[in-house]
Amino acid sequence: MPASLSVVASTVEADAGAAPGPAPGALRKLSHTDERLCACVRAHLAAVWRVLRRSGVPAADADDAAQKVFLVLSQKLKDVPQGRELSFLLRTAVLVASVTRRTQRRRREVSDPSPEERPSSMPTPEREVLQREALCQLDTILNEMDESLRVVFVLYEIEEMTMAAIAETLEIRQGTVASRLRRARERFEALAVGVRADDGGGQ
Repeated sequence: MPASLSVVASTVEADAGAAPGPAPGALRKLSHTDERLCACVRAHLAAVWRVLRRSGVPAADADDAAQKVFLVLSQKLKDVPQGRELSFLLRTAVLVASVTRRTQRRRREVSDPSPEERPSSMPTPEREVLQREALCQLDTILNEMDESLRVVFVLYEIEEMTMAAIAETLEIRQGTVASRLRRARERFEALAVGVRADDGGGQ
């Protein structure tokens, strides 16, 4: 693994301590009478939430976005084959993330960046500062990547899905997945160099 890509693994580990994760009871509005839907929520909520976050959805909007994803599943559940729920959820998460990012961009046109997107000036332990800086850098890099490349990169490098599973989830050929992953890694490396330079890491 190239040196710059190692930030992905370390940042995902840091994410457990630096990012809040889906809020308890975030999906309470969903019906609890459907055992299959409830099982999907229990099994896949965390994965959907992570994909939304790494697809550019701010933490403040992630719970609402996750609820939208599962609401879509609840409406389409009878049409989703058994065992294909996660694939459906991840495809839906990608679409919801795209809509959420467009909404967020419109918000930014009329307001300052959210506190989450600004480096914190509050005194924190050194480790927490480093973790948050790593997460900020990762999000900055991912937000600069084309959506088609970012989705494959997130599913492979962060969610650790196989190329075959990604191809099935996104309904594209494995060769396309491999090509996009290669381009995504190259783009990630190039953007990582720029981020390090902006942070003074190249000096």
